[in-house]
Amino acid sequence: MIYVDADACPVKPEITKVAERHGLPVTFVANTGLRPSRDPMITNVIVSGAFDAADDWIAERAGAGDVVVTADVPLAERCVLGGALVTGPTGRVFDDRNIGMARAMRDLGQHLRETGESKGYNAAFSTRDRSAFLQTMERLCRQAKAMAKPAEE
Repeated sequence: MIYVDADACPVKPEITKVAERHGLPVTFVANTGLRPSRDPMITNVIVSGAFDAADDWIAERAGAGDVVVTADVPLAERCVLGGALVTGPTGRVFDDRNIGMARAMRDLGQHLRETGESKGYNAAFSTRDRSAFLQTMERLCRQAKAMAKPAEE
């Protein structure tokens, strides 16, 4: 299963394409409306507008053998701790080796923005980011399928 933190996710078409190739179901989770899909392998879940409602929904369900796509580092941390394979939309992988540093850097950035030391501008999403994401997503889907095989036999 692939879970996507879908609000402002720039790689939805890429996720759908890779998931289809691997026969993996996708659940897009958002606080706002999503474009409906006729594909039976795609589910859209609209959660309440409450703070972190989409994050909570994903974190409660994602586990070992699932792939999660999110740019939200606290959600990535929760999913990594739950055993999921996690990537951001730029292809950055979050795992047990780097999630602590990613969380620390995110918290530092938030502190600097709150104190006015940083304006917090993010780089524009690029073609290179899209390409890196596709490569990472392909690899994580293969890993997820490999993790699921022993359970299916």
